[in-house]
Amino acid sequence: MSVQYYEGVGRRKTSTARVRLFPNGNGNVVINDKPAKEFLPREGDLERALKPLQEAGMAQYYNVSVHVQGGGITGQTDAIRMGLARALLKINPDLRSAMRKGGFLTRDPRVKERKKPGLKRARKAPTYTKR
Repeated sequence: MSVQYYEGVGRRKTSTARVRLFPNGNGNVVINDKPAKEFLPREGDLERALKPLQEAGMAQYYNVSVHVQGGGITGQTDAIRMGLARALLKINPDLRSAMRKGGFLTRDPRVKERKKPGLKRARKAPTYTKR
């Protein structure tokens, strides 16, 4: 017997998160087979990732399962947030304006700029010396 769930995929920088919402839950959140507080120990990260659920007022009605890979903590947090918002839209399309207003559906396009030849980093040049 298969369990019904709603899935959303979120991306940020090089992170990708596959978020599944299971109805008739109690608000349990599991990220990469670990409790959410253990996976995102930094203060504010878990609240930021689960913000779409709070905005929709559905935090206690769904269990959340997340598989996230790539990137760092910030990229993964924002990828989870986007995936969660997309999964919520599959449950209730009327939430689109609230999710859009919160900025949860817009992918942040900023990524690290590549290093250029002759420079130390993307834009930092070696110190100029006259003599």
